[in-house]
Amino acid sequence: MNNTVKTIGIAVLSSIATIGGYKMLGFEGRDVIFSEASKPSLNRLANYDGPIGVPGDFTYAAELSTPSVVHIKAKSSRSVSQQRTIFDDFFGENSPFSQPRNQQQESSGSGVIITNDGYIATNNHVIEGATELEVVTSDHKSYTAKIIGTDPSTDIAVIKIEGGKHPAMSFANSDNVKVGEWVLAVGNPFNLESTVTAGIVSAKGRSIGILAEKQQMFRRYGDDGRQAKTSDAIESFIQTDAAVNPGNSGGALVNLKGELIGINTAIASPNGAYAGYAFAVPSEIVKKVTADIVKYGNVQRGYLGINLVELDGKRADEFNTKTDEGIYVADVLENGAARAAGIQKGDVIVKVDGMDTKSGPKLQEMIGRKRPGESTKVTVNRNGSLKEFEVTLRNRDGGKDIVKNNIVSENKIFDQLGIELSELSSADKQRMGIQNGVIVKRIGEGDVADYTQMREGFVVMKVGDKRINSANDFKAAIKEVKENGEEGVMICGTYQSSARTTCYGLSLE
Repeated sequence: MNNTVKTIGIAVLSSIATIGGYKMLGFEGRDVIFSEASKPSLNRLANYDGPIGVPGDFTYAAELSTPSVVHIKAKSSRSVSQQRTIFDDFFGENSPFSQPRNQQQESSGSGVIITNDGYIATNNHVIEGATELEVVTSDHKSYTAKIIGTDPSTDIAVIKIEGGKHPAMSFANSDNVKVGEWVLAVGNPFNLESTVTAGIVSAKGRSIGILAEKQQMFRRYGDDGRQAKTSDAIESFIQTDAAVNPGNSGGALVNLKGELIGINTAIASPNGAYAGYAFAVPSEIVKKVTADIVKYGNVQRGYLGINLVELDGKRADEFNTKTDEGIYVADVLENGAARAAGIQKGDVIVKVDGMDTKSGPKLQEMIGRKRPGESTKVTVNRNGSLKEFEVTLRNRDGGKDIVKNNIVSENKIFDQLGIELSELSSADKQRMGIQNGVIVKRIGEGDVADYTQMREGFVVMKVGDKRINSANDFKAAIKEVKENGEEGVMICGTYQSSARTTCYGLSLE
């Protein structure tokens, strides 16, 4: 018994000595705490609440979404120079023997039916400059479509088909989309109708500079390579690794419920084909832009009226701010909404309507969803304290009014010519780098279609030697030509996607 007690005592003392030694040498043991995954549940994936299946089963979303995605075939024409002759060498650029010829082009893309009566959302670059649009639905029915309106600053356009009730896609709130969730891209790449590919959301609020043509590596994937130019671009793309290619433009990015979370618009590619990442306009922007186009004829965009800088650690030190995340207000415009609400230079915007705005694209997206006259709550960090302001947004000219397209077609001159004109705002002219002009919104049956190759979207700047700055200027110039007994006149201007001056000779009866 005594020996046993001694043995136990020695063991205990040895253990204490060993533990003490470990502590002295710094080898104190620690528990390893693992972050264990929860039990897999399909209801946790991509907001999925359909039938219980296995992760990665996309049949439900594909079956629901494909009937709402259409194939768009666009026909257009462009002027190309003919082979030079000896007369061109003699007369130079003004040679009467050198006349450009019109070359017919065909391109294709995709679109998403957003209402049962046939309104379709697509990309502006899919239908820009088109003289004829054909829409083929998933059941192989063909329709002629008309352009309702476009918004180059988001690369969204609306077209419409007739013919009864169409299967419209439901919108999801893109704010609820999470990085890592499964998504499907539905479209018509390489003219392969109703193609579905899968991937995950790789990032949100991504700006790639494509709408302002700042980065040549990133390309839209319209078949003819056209790109919209705008200095007022809103880029807050959803990035995904679902495979998209030429022809997917304007197609749907959907969640596992088959609901629209974005319109596929661009890819990151050095060669124009899929190379790993694609970008979609979020559904909340699509919803706002398409609703404005249908209701007002153009997009009603609210503005804060600030110059902004996106903060990081280096800029936070430079501006001596109390936070290194958010949007630094570098200046407030004199007649802007921010100044009227009390926001000051040096404030850091951290939230809009309760949502974090740590990037410039996200701030532009949140403000771009609202119209002039609508209010938004803007939270700023001012010298370390949070302050909230109720801001009533204004239009670009500093007003609060909705500005509808002023389309003029009510007189005989325009009826005979078969065109509708819309006057340009000062902001539109500044964006295009022109001093004057009116835009041709529609070309129907009439002299313009019969005697010229003019396309919709042409900006008329001169009729003969008369500068045109309004629809009334155009009407007066044509009237004067007719009263003088002249048989024709030159109409000169430019297209929104080109800086080159183009002239058309118009015969007048």
